[in-house]
Amino acid sequence: MKKDIPLFDVTENQAGDVGQAEPGMVDLYQSRGAVYTREIRGRYNSLRNYTAWILLVPYFACPWLSWDGRQAVLFDLPGRKFHIFGITFWPQDFFLLAWLLIIAAFALFFATVWAGRVWCGYTCPQSVWTKMFMWSERIAEGTRNQRIKLDAQPWSAGKLARKGAKHGLWLGISLATAITFVGYFTPVRELVPDLFRLDIDPWAWFWLAFFTLATYGNAGWMREQVCIYMCPYARFQSVMFDRDTLVVLYDEKRGEPRGSRRKDLDHRAEGLGDCINCQMCVQVCPVGIDIRDGLQYECIDCGACVDACDSVMDRMGYPRGLIRYTTENEMDGEETRVGRPRLLGYGAMLAIMAAAFAWTVTTRVPLEINVIRERGALFSTTEAGMIRNTYELKIMNMSQAAREFEISTSGTVAGLKIVSDPNVRIDAGEVASRILRLEADPAELRMISAPITFEVQAVDDPRIRADEESRFMGPPPGR
Repeated sequence: MKKDIPLFDVTENQAGDVGQAEPGMVDLYQSRGAVYTREIRGRYNSLRNYTAWILLVPYFACPWLSWDGRQAVLFDLPGRKFHIFGITFWPQDFFLLAWLLIIAAFALFFATVWAGRVWCGYTCPQSVWTKMFMWSERIAEGTRNQRIKLDAQPWSAGKLARKGAKHGLWLGISLATAITFVGYFTPVRELVPDLFRLDIDPWAWFWLAFFTLATYGNAGWMREQVCIYMCPYARFQSVMFDRDTLVVLYDEKRGEPRGSRRKDLDHRAEGLGDCINCQMCVQVCPVGIDIRDGLQYECIDCGACVDACDSVMDRMGYPRGLIRYTTENEMDGEETRVGRPRLLGYGAMLAIMAAAFAWTVTTRVPLEINVIRERGALFSTTEAGMIRNTYELKIMNMSQAAREFEISTSGTVAGLKIVSDPNVRIDAGEVASRILRLEADPAELRMISAPITFEVQAVDDPRIRADEESRFMGPPPGR
């Protein structure tokens, strides 16, 4: 994606708006100018609120839910168990996490090719938490104009109280965020009471402090700087954009030349476009850009400027859509191609990988066995002349319920029998070690080393079964 406008020296004027100096000048080391966002209502703002609630409610609620007597979502790192509702994942399932991250990457690529940085504007945690912090700011300090005036005033008791209330709300949200996050790794019903008693593990203190300060800094102080400078997504997204990507654009042909005017003025007769240069699109932008300058990598496609411009067009009696979600081809009067190869390719890969992942998880067998032969001797001979092999079976019950398992064998050795107890009961999430002895008649042995298979099956659920191959050793045939 390229920016079809010259670079500007961005400054902040007395009203708190972002202005521009001479073209061709840019100060790479300039200090950050405060971005005072105006509250706006509209369909895209409502959509952002809905997506925020969809993300925030599960995030804060999941650690407090219970499932079969334990925390519904708990990543037990010391126990190396990851409980997610009715499924327990073990380190052996780590490939599923890698698989899930790859699916998430393809979903992000698909969304970017289709609709630009729509992920950033509606569902990115940085945007969601920043929106919460902006709401707290409006509660404590008032509207955009009131915040600008407050910052310009000298320090007083009233200003200190408003600033203190804002930062108190920020710290409260940050602490709640940190407690919830740590609660995914430590039982939250124990963490919170211990926190009030100041009796928690030093590492828990560290992570609580770290995530509190990280949330406070990212969503409260850095805000759009994270999106513009720190997030790598803003940099590599350009390789996935094309002229058919759905983005927020300003209709320059319709809007220019811009200028203020009376509502009852025939602006076309005066040679003016539909843009009244009210700066509303700039004032509501969470990253402080002017969408009228063209397609910019800083834009997070949140649609705030669309809502602002549509509200102005309604008041002026002009058609909506001066700023809208569209494509560069559509803006230039050309046909937009929806089914382009890159989008279809990402979509196909995403669908295939998601379906395969779902099948793998739903058909996953919560049982694992490992067979270890006796290391002291290849085989032994009993008093009755039978050939005996001894094995150690390690059986892992990866389900969330205690179960009884039955062990059986199969292979090329006729008459092979188990002389140990073939049944074992294993608690949920436990590993049992069982010594198993197998005997065979030497007359039935056709080779020194014969392949056999150990099978372990849950007594109450035949679908839960696993097998492992090994060898049965004996003397050379005929001896």
